Parts: sequence; structure tokens; C-alpha cells
Amino acid sequence: MYPFFTGSEYRKKDIFRIIGIPENTKGGTWDTGYHRLGNDFFIFCNVGVPGRTGHDYDNKFIGDDLYWFAKNGTRLDQKTIVKLLNPIGNIYIFYRTDSSLPFTYAGTGRPKSFKDSTPVQITWEITTSCDEIDKAKVTKKLYAGATKSVNVNIYERNPVARAICIEKKGTTCNICGFDFEKIYGIIGKGFIEVHYLPPLSEFKKEHEINPEVDLIPVCSNCHAMLHRRRPPIPISELKENFLE
Repeated sequence: MYPFFTGSEYRKKDIFRIIGIPENTKGGTWDTGYHRLGNDFFIFCNVGVPGRTGHDYDNKFIGDDLYWFAKNGTRLDQKTIVKLLNPIGNIYIFYRTDSSLPFTYAGTGRPKSFKDSTPVQITWEITTSCDEIDKAKVTKKLYAGATKSVNVNIYERNPVARAICIEKKGTTCNICGFDFEKIYGIIGKGFIEVHYLPPLSEFKKEHEINPEVDLIPVCSNCHAMLHRRRPPIPISELKENFLE
């Protein structure tokens, strides 16, 4: 999965940089609401306001679900709609409530229901943010990597393990030393991303993890760089490149 952070704002060029394509990419389906890249889809929608092209769909959040309309003229039997409803990759959902603002990352989605209408309407279930931490669920042994069968395996992260990692190692990037609070003030207080060592996708079943050994706090830039390759770049290698 690409290292997007739930609730963070991204312009298209930021998204392109993270996924590894030219930042000046323009046109095509990137500008028409949703784009397929390999097995993944990227959805960009306006919520409560018309788009820049003048289209005004009734996109809205209902609880944690996104009530969303595809492009004008779409039908259930169209190939792209069929692939959206039967995904074999991730569906990254971005939205904005003002067409002049960057997009906010809602999370990855999976189809919960749909309507045979024109345009097609799909209700997306947004995956839970890793930042919704319930420390009351802490147990002696923590696990991550459990899989849910939804046409593909979705590897779950353990939010409690993430919280313990941050508590033990702090919110300063362990690669470059970046501190969000020092740069952004109160808005950056407590903000950091967590990288798993090794990637959860390498495991085929639930496994025990040690937050102090298997997890490391990193800033958004270093996290993106770690995932420039598959498997991710080793921490030691990225540190060497940073120091150069």
C-alpha cells in the first residue's frame, strides 16, 4: 500500500510523487474523477460542492461510509465499473469540500452496496484509521497481519502496537530527525508515521509483533522513500543516502 496518511491533505502532484510517477502528470482519467493504476484505483471526488468541470454529484458521507457517484453515463456492465465493484487491488479515496483546496485522504475503500442507476452509485466502506487507538485493548501479546478475505488479502495493522511504538520511541523521525511539532507548532504535536519491519505483506497469517523491535517512527517523506521499492528500502540504506 502507498503511504498516505488518513486525514492529511494532498495535491495531485503530492500523490504522483508518492506513487512514483511524474509530478507534472496531467489529463486523461486522472482529471475525470477516478483513475486505474495497475490493480489499484484512485478516486477523487467533491463532497457537497460542484466540481471544477461543473458536474454536481450528490456525493456525501453517511456515517463512515461514502455515498458516491461515478461519471455521467456509467452503467453496471461497463468494464471499469465491474472492476471497481470487484477490486483486486486497493481503492484510494480522496475528497474535498471546496474545489480550490487540496484533496483530503479518506482512506482505502471497499464496495458496500451499489445502485443500478445512471450514473452508477456506489457506497464505499472506508477502512478504519490506524490512529483510532483504544489503549484499553492492550494485551501482553500484540498481533498484526491478520487477513480478511475480500477477493484479496487485506493486511491489518495493530493500532495498539503503533501507540506503544510511539510511546517508546517518540514522534521524531528515526531516519532524518524531523520533528513535526518543531516545524508546524501545535498542529504537528504528536504527529508521526510508523513503518513496519518487515512489511506485513510478507506474512501469510497473523503473527506476534514486538512494537519496540518491529516498528519505527518515520516522517512522511522518509516513509515515502522507504516504499520507493518493493520490498521497501532497508532503514540502514536510506540513512546512508540521507547522510550523503
